[in-house]
Amino acid sequence: MDTVRLRRLNRWQAEGLREDLADLYVESSVTPPGEEFRGRQEFLWRLTDGVKLPGFDMLVAEARSLTGCVFGFPVPRDGSWWEGFDGPLPQNLEQLTASGHVFAILETVVHPHQYARGLARRLQQRLLADHQSSLGVALVDQSDGSARAALEAWGWQEAGHVLRAPTVLCVLLLPLGERTTEHPDGLAHNDRTQRSE
Repeated sequence: MDTVRLRRLNRWQAEGLREDLADLYVESSVTPPGEEFRGRQEFLWRLTDGVKLPGFDMLVAEARSLTGCVFGFPVPRDGSWWEGFDGPLPQNLEQLTASGHVFAILETVVHPHQYARGLARRLQQRLLADHQSSLGVALVDQSDGSARAALEAWGWQEAGHVLRAPTVLCVLLLPLGERTTEHPDGLAHNDRTQRSE
């Protein structure tokens, strides 16, 4: 069995590996025949947009070759990430966002190798822990049932919807805090971990 090693990439390294990352995406995706090129191009556009975001961060997993990747960025403290949220935003989300403890996972790609079992969760949790996040957030097109099912299998929970015209996206959360009677969702706000601006 191969040992999987995790490695952090900065934006320039990620851009340098873009073709390999796109190949990994195609190899890892369940895509209808003839749609591979389009899926690859859309992944490259998402990567290009992602590396431009303030605080962009990426982890890759390697065994004999590139096996997985996850990337994202810290959610802005000003609350702009939540614009278009359907209904009132839960107070704990506002508090965690304002304190700088929410990190958006923009993409998770894992090759379906035998030794990659549990790798997606490991990558996500490591990236979130490295940013001292209390909460991971992902937005998924509500029509993409396979992406939602995968995230839910890794412990993510649906928390509502947000409109990013013209698409309605499901908001999925991965709480990292301790679950208590007072905060069974694991989303307790901790004033002691308030980040400086």
